[in-house]
Amino acid sequence: MKFERFAQGLAKQAGRSRTFLIALVLIVVWAVTGPWFDYNDTWQLIINTSTTIVTFLMVFVIQNTQNRDNDVLHIKLDELLRSTKAAHNALMNLDQLDNSQLKQLLKEYREIGEDRATDLPADETGGRRGDAQ
Repeated sequence: MKFERFAQGLAKQAGRSRTFLIALVLIVVWAVTGPWFDYNDTWQLIINTSTTIVTFLMVFVIQNTQNRDNDVLHIKLDELLRSTKAAHNALMNLDQLDNSQLKQLLKEYREIGEDRATDLPADETGGRRGDAQ
């Protein structure tokens, strides 16, 4: 639980404009110091190593927050399915299906959507509501 709290807090801080500005200032400072170090290998290695380490660690933080957000979204959708009488409650377990089963369901729901699209009333331009412009 500690890592999850840490990841959420870090992701929130990383997404702020202030954090972006700090990173931008660090890059500018690094670039301005180039002439003093004659743009040598060590000067370049500093930025390469720093950005690689930050990127590597942020991958785990971002993945953790995306997993959490995905779980929260699924819980909300499951609750909507559960509380809707006409919904197919079996859809609450889609995460347990393999890819071929998911593709088959997607195909079936697209066909249902295409059948229902003809039921949409026409708007003033003669097209159906919901049609892409």
